[in-house]
This record gives sequence, structure tokens and C-alpha cells, in this order.
Amino acid sequence: MSEPLMPADAAAYLARWARVEERETALARAEPSALRFRQLCAMFDARHLFPTDPDRDRDSAAVRDRWQRLRGMPAVD
Repeated sequence: MSEPLMPADAAAYLARWARVEERETALARAEPSALRFRQLCAMFDARHLFPTDPDRDRDSAAVRDRWQRLRGMPAVD
């Protein structure tokens, strides 16, 4: 069994991930927008490479119903 995470270790872990996020943000901002747009287009073009989820519509409906209940509104059929 592993030892419990100490507060100082947790703080150091979160600080490391904050630095990673800062670096990723800086790299993304330094990229030309044309390159980012081409990458986005490539992702959209690759969507046919992955099978569609047969349960997507059912799952989406369940999520919509949950949100309706959370907001106190009647569900939409």
C-alpha cells in the first residue's frame, strides 16, 4: 500500500501541472493561426476514421433530461 499524499507533495504536484499548462498555452499562442486552422481541419477530416457511437443519441437524451431536472424544468420529448 502506498503512503498518503502529504500536503507539500500535493502542492508541488499542482505547481508542476500549473507550469505545464503555462508552457502549453505559450506554445499554442506562438503557433501561427493558419497552422492551428489546418490542424483543426485535419481533425474534422479524420472523423470518418472512428466508428460512430451507437448509444450517442440515447446518452445525449439522458444528459439533456438530467440537466432539465437540475434546472427544475420539465423534460422535452
